[in-house]
Amino acid sequence: MKNRKGQEELVGFGLIIILVAIVFIVFISIYIRKPTEKVTNYESVSFVQAILQYTTTCQEENLHNLSIQELIPKCQEGTSNCYSANNKIIKPCIILNDTLAKIADQSWNPGLKNPVKGYTLIVNVSDDGKHEKRVSNITKGVVTNNYKGAEQDFGNPNGGYIIILFDAYN
Repeated sequence: MKNRKGQEELVGFGLIIILVAIVFIVFISIYIRKPTEKVTNYESVSFVQAILQYTTTCQEENLHNLSIQELIPKCQEGTSNCYSANNKIIKPCIILNDTLAKIADQSWNPGLKNPVKGYTLIVNVSDDGKHEKRVSNITKGVVTNNYKGAEQDFGNPNGGYIIILFDAYN
C-alpha cells in the first residue's frame, strides 16, 4: 500500500508540472504575438522637422543651396541636376540619400551598446495623390519591436504629397 500511495503522489506531482508548463507556454506565446505599438515622441518629431530644413550641398544654377524639403521634389522629377561647390553635375537623389544617411547616423548613432539600436528613414512621394513612389529608404542597425517614430507629410510642389517616416529602435 505504501508504494502505491507514493506512485499516486508522483503522478499527481507530474500532472501539476505539466499543467504549469502549459500555462507558461500560453503566456509566452501571448507575449510574443503581442502587436508592437508605435509611439510618437518629441525627439523623433523634432528630428524629422529639423532634417526638412537642413541645407544640402545641392546648388541650383543661381547658386542657391536647396534644403532637403526643396530637394525631394527635384529627386522625384529625375530631370533636374545639382551643381556641387566645384561645379560637378550630380543627381539630386544621390545628394538626398547621402545627406539623409549622414544626418541620421550622426544624430542617432545606432549600436548594440547604445540606447538606439537602429533606425529607418523613408521618404515617399506622390504626384497624383494616389500612387506613392519611394525616393529614399535608409535603414541602419538592428530593427526591434520597441521603437518610437514620427511621420510628416506635406504638399508636393509637383502635385500630390510627400511623406517622411522615421522610426528609432530601442
